[in-house]
Amino acid sequence: MTPDPAATVRDLAFSYRNRRVLDRVDLVFARGETVALLGPNGAGKTSLMRLLAGRLVPERGSVRVAGGDPGRSSAVRRAIAWVPQEVALYPRLTVRENLEVFARLLGLPRAARAPAVARALTRTGLDDVASRLVGVLSGGYQRRANIAAALLGEPALVLLDEPTQGVDQAARAAIHAVLERLPETGAALLVATHDFAEAERLAGRVLVLQDGRIRLDGRLADLLARLRAGPPEHEVALAEAAGPAAAAALRQAGFHPASPLVWQTDRRAGDTVAGGRDGAALLAHLRRHGVPVREIRVREPGLDVLYRDVTAGEPPADLRPVEAVA
Repeated sequence: MTPDPAATVRDLAFSYRNRRVLDRVDLVFARGETVALLGPNGAGKTSLMRLLAGRLVPERGSVRVAGGDPGRSSAVRRAIAWVPQEVALYPRLTVRENLEVFARLLGLPRAARAPAVARALTRTGLDDVASRLVGVLSGGYQRRANIAAALLGEPALVLLDEPTQGVDQAARAAIHAVLERLPETGAALLVATHDFAEAERLAGRVLVLQDGRIRLDGRLADLLARLRAGPPEHEVALAEAAGPAAAAALRQAGFHPASPLVWQTDRRAGDTVAGGRDGAALLAHLRRHGVPVREIRVREPGLDVLYRDVTAGEPPADLRPVEAVA
């Protein structure tokens, strides 16, 4: 017998200041699954999460979490953990004191508070800093404490908005370790992120939201397998530095800047890059134009390629990225 879903969204529409933010959104979140929510700024990701949390009321359609309407029932809202980008803790209280305060605000019975606080500390790996003031902790520890506060009520649905924004690599890994274990509690996790590597590590399913509509919804493993089905004839170029001349050479070779230091291009099987150059010729071309490239190596495409393909309005295809790090 299939268990009831953690949450369902049916024909959801929402407008803000006469602008349609979400339209015709249908989703089901199973218990114990982690879903990555991707989309450009303004796509409607935060509005969708606020509707799921019961903080906004839909213009049309329905939202159900654990069988009830979060917009109408405080009991249903207690089954939802909302972890915003901003750390919402009391900096002059210890981690444990913060959790005790939030346990009371959540309405947990007195006898249930101490066990709930102990479970939340253990799940987030915060036992060693439970007696420290939140205000003196690093950003990574503060974010874990924020997650711990959200878990006090044993939620059916956990909503996380950019959970690792602004933290270093060690803190990011620690937060990921916490989130990877949460589905074991039976909760569904919806993680809004701009970090493709984070989405690939945490999620078994991916949603891409654009212009208020779901453009892609599928199992990550299936989507990537489909994307990687072609022959591995695609290179990754790593460049040590780039000035104006190097940037011009990279553009001539079919690259575009993906970040201040990273250049890349996508091509389909049979497409040409830099006038049909193979990897060795491409390497020589870039070096002749002042791009000190160390190597050309093969890389399989990831979620970033799939995302760009979908948000560009093209159907997913057999793509491979060619990437230059300058």
